[in-house]
Amino acid sequence: MTGNIDKNILTYGQFINGEWHASKESFSVANKFTGEEFAIIGKATREEVEQAVTNAEETFRTKKLSPNERYEILMRTAEIVKERKEELALILVREVGKVLKDARGEIDRGIQTLIASAEEAKRIAGSGVPLGQPGNENKLAFTVRVPVGVVAAITPFNFPFNLTVHKLGPAIAAGNTVVLKPAELTPVIACVLAEIFIEAGLPAGFLNVVNGFGQETGQYLLEEDRIAHFTFTGSPGVGRHIKSTTGIRPVTLELGNNSPNIVHHDAPDLDKAAELCVTRGYSNAGQACISVQRVYVHEDVYESFLEKAVKAAQSLKVGNPEDPETDIGPMITEKEAKRAEEWIKEAEEHGARVVFGGKRTGSILEPAILSDVKPEMKVVCQEVFAPVINIIPYSEIQDAFDQANDSRFGLQAGLFTSNIQLAMRAAHELHFGGVIINDVSTYRADVMPYGGVKDSGIGKEGPRYAIQEMTDEKIIVINL
Repeated sequence: MTGNIDKNILTYGQFINGEWHASKESFSVANKFTGEEFAIIGKATREEVEQAVTNAEETFRTKKLSPNERYEILMRTAEIVKERKEELALILVREVGKVLKDARGEIDRGIQTLIASAEEAKRIAGSGVPLGQPGNENKLAFTVRVPVGVVAAITPFNFPFNLTVHKLGPAIAAGNTVVLKPAELTPVIACVLAEIFIEAGLPAGFLNVVNGFGQETGQYLLEEDRIAHFTFTGSPGVGRHIKSTTGIRPVTLELGNNSPNIVHHDAPDLDKAAELCVTRGYSNAGQACISVQRVYVHEDVYESFLEKAVKAAQSLKVGNPEDPETDIGPMITEKEAKRAEEWIKEAEEHGARVVFGGKRTGSILEPAILSDVKPEMKVVCQEVFAPVINIIPYSEIQDAFDQANDSRFGLQAGLFTSNIQLAMRAAHELHFGGVIINDVSTYRADVMPYGGVKDSGIGKEGPRYAIQEMTDEKIIVINL
């Protein structure tokens, strides 16, 4: 079902019970820079989705892997990924448009996520429960954590390797089976990953892959009552639909953000703050839910910061993502690049100033820096998901906190300051799932708890924390 990535068109169908199955209908996946056809992917029917879920359910009931077996499989998967790093990175470059240096970085992070998941497979445990009330003198109580069953993992286009591993690694470590639906724009890396898991020793049935579009294949999954847990990364609109459709079944939703970053007048290194805000705002062409988008800068250092930010942006190379020197490649589609360009023009028409960039050529949007923006502009109040940064002055720190919190999102925020009291105040007052001090909102260590509040989602990722989401705690009481 595969082809040589340098010569042939890759083809994949549905991966059920350890084997690829061709589908009657298919869709094309494009090289995001050249526009050429990169892969042909089979579109799953309702019956094929049912087959995948049936196989996952039967596997969960009839096959068990010990914690050590799960550990060994995940560690071997990490080893194979490491051996094939350059091949996998090139797939990301072509199907995502991710620049080569970022693609290599994503593979490296995925390796560490697999290793962390493997380690956590051996640490799953409950806890003792003291029963001190009268009448319980002869009772011993403790909890155990057990796998939930079939997990449906629906993954996004922007980090289709590491974010897929963030779902598969913990699910397998916890002893579950998985039905994976990758994003239709970037499914190839997930299909290759499924093959790697099998090569690493994962028995057939523990991981099934169904390909297709969200409104069809994804909806078929949502209508499957046999799925015990849904884990999704994507837009708030789809997340809301998943939550309303799945009823009382648990879900983990990692959704959007329009990340605020505050640069106070006492920032320990203004040059570093400007560099981080720019480079992290533009990495992956700004297509990350924690990309820097809103930068609130104290008026005392605003002009200096703006000058440094423009200088940093000017130093970045835009173009072919296969060139090792390129910093910013294409957006996922020309349609999305046009949408971001329109948002910039709309802001400019209402008084914003484009300080740098903002020009579009096909699916490549030149990184943009905007000033004089207003809170109601789309580039500020919505998730731009493009290489666009807004730099906004403030005079009082409370005003910066209020503007940062004035959002329906709440994933992560950043603050640059030398004042420990201010840092701790931010930790309490900024209404976000994560507050990053003296680094930008984009910072994420793959072992940390990661998740937002408000429209940014429900639940946590990070292997240890995802395993908590993907296991049930069961109380055991023994009458002595």
